[in-house]
Amino acid sequence: MSSSKMMKAIRVSELGAPSVLKMASMSIPHPGPGKVLIRVHACGVNPVETYIRSGSFDNPTLPYTPGTDAAGVVEAVGNGVTSVKKGDRVYTTLTDTGSYAEYTVAAADAVHKLPDAVDFAQGAAIGIPYFTAFRALVHKAHVKAGQTILIHGATGGVGIATCQLARAMGLKVLGSAGTADGMKLITKNGAHQAFNHREKGYTDKIMAATGGKGVNVIVEMLANVNLNKDIEMVAKKGHIVIVGSRGTIDIDGWQIMAKEAVIVGVFIFDATREENIECEEYLFSGMEAGWLRPLVGPKYTLDKAAQAHTDIIESPGAFGKMILTM
Repeated sequence: MSSSKMMKAIRVSELGAPSVLKMASMSIPHPGPGKVLIRVHACGVNPVETYIRSGSFDNPTLPYTPGTDAAGVVEAVGNGVTSVKKGDRVYTTLTDTGSYAEYTVAAADAVHKLPDAVDFAQGAAIGIPYFTAFRALVHKAHVKAGQTILIHGATGGVGIATCQLARAMGLKVLGSAGTADGMKLITKNGAHQAFNHREKGYTDKIMAATGGKGVNVIVEMLANVNLNKDIEMVAKKGHIVIVGSRGTIDIDGWQIMAKEAVIVGVFIFDATREENIECEEYLFSGMEAGWLRPLVGPKYTLDKAAQAHTDIIESPGAFGKMILTM
């Protein structure tokens, strides 16, 4: 079902380059049972959306509207929805109809209340980055206070989220960036120490910071480039959690065996409802207390979605979460 009112949305009718992202006018969707209609004020741009659009990941039904991370105000709810009501400020972790649009429909359990202290652009920076970071730390690496963690490529949305959460959980937080500004950024957002991963010998400096013992947990944003370095730096019985990868890599299995290291991937959409509720409650308390501060990076208007997709892949270094505004 659709209403007679119209909205603007980005539509993809064929897979390919960023230019396939086209602005369109379409009917505002209707929230069915268990669903929520949200008036979108801002939505997040994630690298995975570029992989889907290009045809290198997943197999979407065409045409479709990209996006999972939205923040806005509840416009209407379907039958059976009691967790939110019309007028509530919310953010999403998944949508049914895509978030690159003025309105989106999402299942009620993917809609989360947004504290008043957090604006809509920040709200659009929560979903995928913070739920991914929490899953990496808690559900995959099983972190403990006092451990040392390296966020390898920490200036993007997931990296900043991981820095903030790891610091709040009592870990010694090391982060890497590609520029001096990036290093300053991550130390302002939870990292105790920052390292330039474009400098020769930076892994030696990281090892020195651990007293030569290695890093207990490594959260990796670009495994196809860095995984061998991670295997060298990880401590005995340590965890390497892969959040991002853009290709293949050859690795030496002997080092993994000798250290009894665990290499595990994160795919946020496989989280259970109970895991998501645990994460939602932790994040809400962090936002209320003020230590969880989503970092908004470049902002684009909805009609510039193609440029955003180009920039998120070609940019030499991410600085916060990329956002589309309505």
